[in-house]
Amino acid sequence: MSKKLKAAIIGSGNIGTDLMIKILRHGKHIEMGAMVGIDSASDGLARAGRLGVATTHEGVEGLSRLPVFDSIDIVFDATSAGAHLKNDKFLRELRPDLRMIDLTPAAIGPYCVPVVNGEAHLDALNVNMVTCGGQATIPMVAAVSRVAPVIYAEIVASISSKSAGPGTRANIDEFTETTSTAIKTVGGALQGKAIIVLNPAEPPLIMRDTVYCLSESGDEDAIEESIARMVADVQQYVPGYRLKQKVQFERVSEQSPLSIPGIGRVSGLKTSIFLEVEGAAHYLPAYAGNLDIMTSAALVTAENMAARIIHQLEVSL
Repeated sequence: MSKKLKAAIIGSGNIGTDLMIKILRHGKHIEMGAMVGIDSASDGLARAGRLGVATTHEGVEGLSRLPVFDSIDIVFDATSAGAHLKNDKFLRELRPDLRMIDLTPAAIGPYCVPVVNGEAHLDALNVNMVTCGGQATIPMVAAVSRVAPVIYAEIVASISSKSAGPGTRANIDEFTETTSTAIKTVGGALQGKAIIVLNPAEPPLIMRDTVYCLSESGDEDAIEESIARMVADVQQYVPGYRLKQKVQFERVSEQSPLSIPGIGRVSGLKTSIFLEVEGAAHYLPAYAGNLDIMTSAALVTAENMAARIIHQLEVSL
């Protein structure tokens, strides 16, 4: 069976348009069904129309009226946290079987970071792709966690202000809350903290991420090897994902412990990881690695879901 599943994208901005280009160029098990926006003059809708994709500027209501709607299997939501809550509710009432891949911090469904827990959520009707900072840094927290239990993890995501659109800016609070929670539930840390920095530098800087993990103990060589393996795994779908410099370690003695809010005074091994994420420049500029890692993670998640659905259909025939 060679059938591809059809996908609709809600949100015709930068993220939605980049995702559309990725599907059109690289979709193996999914293909474009519709592009949905609310601005009839948006570049994303115009580009989709030129590429032969069905479009509507009337939001999810317009999507439900498109002839292709009944054949849509997967819906990507690249709008905002508040909008996703409404979109999911509206579409779920019409099509309870729809698979929703949420690129906002709404977190209706389980957090999904493909290389960490993607296989666990292939049957979920709604998965949340956390945040750009979460997709970049949680794999590193998980890499340390599988070697040494992480007491505390802190991430700092620095992105070009030019790559932060209105959706990102409207969801700063949701970004920190969602990422902090996912650091614990997906990354495996006992406590987590997330910070985002919008850098106005010119020329724009490529996305940079710093990850600090504090564990009670741990073998430095084993942690470094685990991190290298995880970086290679992420590079399978984000080739521009890389370590900026060698992993750094620092022993925190019992005589000079760190004070962690909510935990207390802790000693152990501090692991510092420095990342750079360069985008593939399918639609967005290469410096917008924060957006590229989100669309790439969403696409690989959808591809894995679609492959599973197609396999189940083949078995049942």
